[in-house]
Amino acid sequence: MAKDESFDITTGCDLQEVDNAVNQAVKEITGRYDFKGVLAEVTYDRTKNTISIHAADRYKLDAIWDVIVGRMIARKVPVQNLKRGEPEDATGSTVRQTITLVQGIESDTAKQITQFIRDLKLKRVQSQIQGDAVRVSGPTRDDLQATMQALRSEDWGVELTFGNYR
Repeated sequence: MAKDESFDITTGCDLQEVDNAVNQAVKEITGRYDFKGVLAEVTYDRTKNTISIHAADRYKLDAIWDVIVGRMIARKVPVQNLKRGEPEDATGSTVRQTITLVQGIESDTAKQITQFIRDLKLKRVQSQIQGDAVRVSGPTRDDLQATMQALRSEDWGVELTFGNYR
């Protein structure tokens, strides 16, 4: 009996790289002239996987977001996995926003991925949801590589990572 090949589809951010990117962004913001004497706070909560931005107005909030995104890209953190919440008014006419880090594939997205793989109609390629990951298995590596290529061509709202290839 032939052994099936398989790989796992996951998503997530390297939390240490996110921490480094936030620290670099804070350092850049404190040194910028347009933020001198103005409220501009960035806090990273590793346990909740959130980044909070607190700024004087929406313009400053967007400027801080641009700095954070630039640092994330430089540290190779997938920006697609940052979900920006709605800006909300805070005390003293300031603005606060929460950014959530996506660390796993949501069940709706996982169902869409498995349905997409079924619609490819590749012979004997199967997919199954395992928690916040999707396992894809098939008899040949060529079929699995074709599946990976097809998945990369679609936009899933998060960056997919292919690992545990056996």
